[in-house]
Amino acid sequence: MKITSMEAIPVRIPLKQERRMISALGRHDVSEFVLVRLTTDDGFIGAGEATVTARWSGETVWGAQAIIEKLFAPIIIGCDPHDMATISGRMDAVSVGNWFARAAIEMACWDVVGKAAGKPIYELLGGAVRPLTIRNRFSLGAYEPDVARQRAQKLVAAGFQTIKVKVGTDVTQDVARVKAVREAIGDDIELTIDANGGWSVSDAATCLTQLADCNVALVEQPLARGDYAQTKKLRDEFGIRILADESCFDDVHVHELIEQQCCDAITLYPGKQGGIVKARSMAAFAAEHSIPCTIGSNLEWDVGAAAMMHFVVSTANIQIETIPGDCLGPSYHEFSIVREPLLIDGPFTTLPSTPGLGVEVDWKLVAEHVIR
Repeated sequence: MKITSMEAIPVRIPLKQERRMISALGRHDVSEFVLVRLTTDDGFIGAGEATVTARWSGETVWGAQAIIEKLFAPIIIGCDPHDMATISGRMDAVSVGNWFARAAIEMACWDVVGKAAGKPIYELLGGAVRPLTIRNRFSLGAYEPDVARQRAQKLVAAGFQTIKVKVGTDVTQDVARVKAVREAIGDDIELTIDANGGWSVSDAATCLTQLADCNVALVEQPLARGDYAQTKKLRDEFGIRILADESCFDDVHVHELIEQQCCDAITLYPGKQGGIVKARSMAAFAAEHSIPCTIGSNLEWDVGAAAMMHFVVSTANIQIETIPGDCLGPSYHEFSIVREPLLIDGPFTTLPSTPGLGVEVDWKLVAEHVIR
């Protein structure tokens, strides 16, 4: 089997009105993706997704499309998609970063390899280590306190047992929002917060002091990515459990987080880590040091969410049972781009056991939403 062509297609899709996100990074009303269409000499077509967000990863649809088609495709066409080590090595040799673009190519390779073998990707990764249906947390945007309170109540009624509240905006509003949500959900529902690196050290100290009675289970990325020293001080001073996200893209980052003792858990996902293989390697390293991992989200669409689910289902140290993550991205968007979407029912997402990624892209529908 050889790769014969690779196309990168930029697309745009709005979020549902009630799911539009507000965070320390700003508003997220519309998602932009690059869908990769990879073909092989024996007729298989594989799909990948680059879930790009310039304010978060630094990648754009135009940059991702260009680097996939102009830089990566010429050195990958002709490779066997089974040989992901060679494909990854070639991408490493010509570019740094661009994690989501790399992940899209790897997803497409896994998709065709799985289809050719007649097996779902998780079986090719060693088999499922947990059920194909997982329970998610819900990430609640940095809304006005009254809006956050009302939405939190509805989420609990829908069956969510963990609510993550976005903070890192205005300190007074952050505190009011989290307190409103805690009041709305009661004491039995787990509450976590996520600053997306938006707090200064003083803002973090102020908020954590005022939220001491809210029983916050995890504080996700309270300070800017790479600020290991201050994050450790914050962790030690307030006795909080810190979940690292934006500060962990590659092997060096995971080593430093653990060496500097500034996290209690790490968020991993295929897009951010440049593919399933690298994400699993990082999860295994964290496990060796007794650091649990969970799954994060960049509001993936159908293809990216399917890859995330294969990663979760096949990777023991993605400990969603004790640190819930979220694979709900498709439910945030106005429509699906695949013929049989992942089943998302309240807090539950189910991965099918069909070959490859388990989702088939409707390429005609994709063509209707191309960014021109």
